[in-house]
Amino acid sequence: MAVSVNRRSFLACGVSFAALGAAAPAAAMDASLWTEDWRHMPTPVTGDALTYFTAAEAATVDALADRLIPSDDLSPGGKDAGVTIYIDRQLSGPFGRDQGLYMQPPFADGFPGQGPQAAITPAQRYRQTLAALADYCHSAYMGKDFASLPVAEQDKIITAMEAGTLQLGGMNAKAFFQLLWQNVKEGFFADPIYGGNRGMVGWKLIGFPGARYDYRDWIDRHNEPYPNGPVGLADHPDWQQPNTGS
Repeated sequence: MAVSVNRRSFLACGVSFAALGAAAPAAAMDASLWTEDWRHMPTPVTGDALTYFTAAEAATVDALADRLIPSDDLSPGGKDAGVTIYIDRQLSGPFGRDQGLYMQPPFADGFPGQGPQAAITPAQRYRQTLAALADYCHSAYMGKDFASLPVAEQDKIITAMEAGTLQLGGMNAKAFFQLLWQNVKEGFFADPIYGGNRGMVGWKLIGFPGARYDYRDWIDRHNEPYPNGPVGLADHPDWQQPNTGS
């Protein structure tokens, strides 16, 4: 059950560096090949202004993220790591629109590994499921929102969503949980330039060095903590626009 997994067990499941949003540079890559990469940098996400979520939706996602990745003595939880802002920016961009994906019928439940087979985009799934979740909570908890429920009740709801047993007005609760859980992990471990992983808390938690150009000297030094700390795309000098001023 996802909500009952503690931080150490969560990390024991393994996190693929390829999914962290910051590429680990190839050992054989020449530094000259990196001099123009600032031209391909994503636009840094700054501030907490919402671009897709309403304030009520964001509060619900904050609460969900904090139960999926709760704070403890090792690091902040999902909310303080900026997970909601990360998801908000993704939903207002190409990912939220399923841009570039085939979105024509027929639609049918696929096999594991086939990817999304739904008629709605990620942005639509969030909006419609969050609205259905709000209706459910208002009905079941005397008008309360999900974010205002005791954590024990929140965990019950999340567990039912994960199992697919929660009835949310025709929305597929399990499909939403799977999308949410994937996005929460992305927001916690992606490069901070995308709005999540604030303070690089996710990287510090697992000892990931981030977007450093070259750390070949440490590749074979297993079970030794990397001493230099992580670096994000927006902070590393190899990724900065050169100063062309006179």
